Parts: sequence; C-alpha cells; structure tokens
Amino acid sequence: MDVRLGAALLSPGRQEVENLSGLSTSPEKDIFVVRDNGTTCLMAEFAAKLMVPYDVSASNYVDLITEEAEIPLARGAEVRGKCDTTESELQISWLDKVYTLKLYFVKVSDRVIAVCLSVLLFVFPLHQKPQTCDASESTGKHTANSHHLSALLTPAGKSYECQAQQTISLITSDHQRTVTLLLSEVRIQPFDISADFVFSEEHKCPVDEREQLEETLPLILGLILGLMIVITICIYHIHHKLTANQVQLPRDRSQYKHMG
Repeated sequence: MDVRLGAALLSPGRQEVENLSGLSTSPEKDIFVVRDNGTTCLMAEFAAKLMVPYDVSASNYVDLITEEAEIPLARGAEVRGKCDTTESELQISWLDKVYTLKLYFVKVSDRVIAVCLSVLLFVFPLHQKPQTCDASESTGKHTANSHHLSALLTPAGKSYECQAQQTISLITSDHQRTVTLLLSEVRIQPFDISADFVFSEEHKCPVDEREQLEETLPLILGLILGLMIVITICIYHIHHKLTANQVQLPRDRSQYKHMG
C-alpha cells in the first residue's frame, strides 16, 4: 500500500508529523499523526471539505453574484503539528500551500470535559473561483476563523468519534463572508494517547448516539411487544385450563333439582 509521509520537523529531534492518507480505506479521508520523541501524541482521521463563497459578474456585467466553491482536503497534503500537555495544533496545507487549515486543541480539565477544538483558522487566496486558480493568480490571502469554539468535546483519556457530518462556520477577516467547514468520519485524539498509533476508547458525538438509539429503538420496542404478546397468550392458556377443570354450574336454576 502506498503510504505518503510528509515529515515536518518542528523541533529538531523532538516532534514530527506524518501524513498517512494512503492507509485510509476511504479515498476522501485523511490520517495525520504527530509524534513526540518517537511516541504518538496526536492522531486525527477525518474527511473534510470547505464551502467558500466567491463573486462572479452577472449577465449585465455590472452586478456581482455570490456563488460557492467546494474545496475538498486533498490527499497527500503537507502537514505540521505540535503537542503539549494542555495545547496542541494540527496545520494542513494543500495545492502548493494555496489553502491552509489550522486546528487548535485545548485541554480544559484532567477529569471532566477535557478536550475541545478551541480555534479553527482557514487561510485561502483572494480570487474569483477558488478551486480553479493556482497560487500565482492570487492577489492576496484571506483568513476565516472561529474563535472561542467549543466543538469536539471529549472526556479525558478518550478519543472523539463522529461518523455524522458536522458543520462549522468560519467568519472571514473582513466579516463579510462565511466559510463553511464540513467534517465527517471524524476520529481525533490530541492528548493522552496510551499506545503508539492506537486511539483510546471512543467517545461518540451526540448525533451518532441519537442515530444509534433511533436504529435500536424499533428493535427494542418490537422485542417488548413480542414479549407482551407471549405473556398474554400464556395467561390466556393458563386461565382457560383452570376454568376447564372447574364444575360447570347450570345457568337455568330449574336444573338445580336434578343435581346431587
């Protein structure tokens, strides 16, 4: 299997990052690993794409119409990252660094809710149609970010998992546009990895838990209904057997004199 490794040393001899996209079973999903002194300290696996608004000229060549470009995270992207005890970072660049996505993680507590995606930053070029222009056509850079973001909340010592698609809105630096980040098939652990290249026990997102409940609830209700039917049939047969063994008294009182 072809594994593309993009090693970027942040501190010589200490931290390095590996892009393991080739190991993913999904062509849209990427796997990133940050290692500190030869030990895995951050793991991230997800599929991502960004919806970026841009302007095009209307048919009258005077007005501008806002459209939206879909920018998928390219396989084999260049990766940087760093780990610390309370903060970690993953930076992903693709298309010759035309696009850069930065994810910052913060460890809030050692016991309760411990990990969250704190600040998310997306850097992209200024041009009319993002997915068709290269870096040379860019006239400058724009940033879109979401500060004070509490997403991907995870208890200490666990990894975050969410198969459902999640939407995160990023506001451009001029406050004029909204860039949308779509994440799916997410598995992330930026702290407390106990085994090399192995995620800890997963903590499912509320959407996945709700979908799992919706899938299992009809089965549970069906089992309960079936059990109630079986109990009702058993009670009916027991009652029928008991009443069949009892002496049947005539309903017509005139027949009482013939008894005895």
